[in-house]
Amino acid sequence: MKKFICSHLDDIDACAKAVIDSCRGKEVWVFKGPMGAGKTTLIKAIAFRMGIVDRVSSPTFGLVNEYGDGGGNTYYHFDFYRISDQSEAVDMGVMEYFDSGNLCWIEWGERIPDLIPPESVIISINPLDEHKREITIG
Repeated sequence: MKKFICSHLDDIDACAKAVIDSCRGKEVWVFKGPMGAGKTTLIKAIAFRMGIVDRVSSPTFGLVNEYGDGGGNTYYHFDFYRISDQSEAVDMGVMEYFDSGNLCWIEWGERIPDLIPPESVIISINPLDEHKREITIG
């Protein structure tokens, strides 16, 4: 398990690099933290560092956004905050996304606990104050 502190939004790029370096080789990354912890903000910084050319935003209403990096790689960004039952994720084909071989970022994965692949990496974001976040990867 790795832990580090992101002291301020100005440090987000360094935090994104640390997350990427720690999660290499994993295809499903689950971001956990309370509302407003910075899950989407961190994913945006990760996407930027990975060369994604598309606009990155939270897929709260559509459940999933698809991004490309200009080099032919596809990334999927999920937000399951609004689902009421895991069957909604199954119905939208979430398992096919997870099995696609493409990198998948998940917000609110605790809403689909039985569907998260066991080999996923968990990235927990714990707000310590208004700006400072403790990030745990494991």
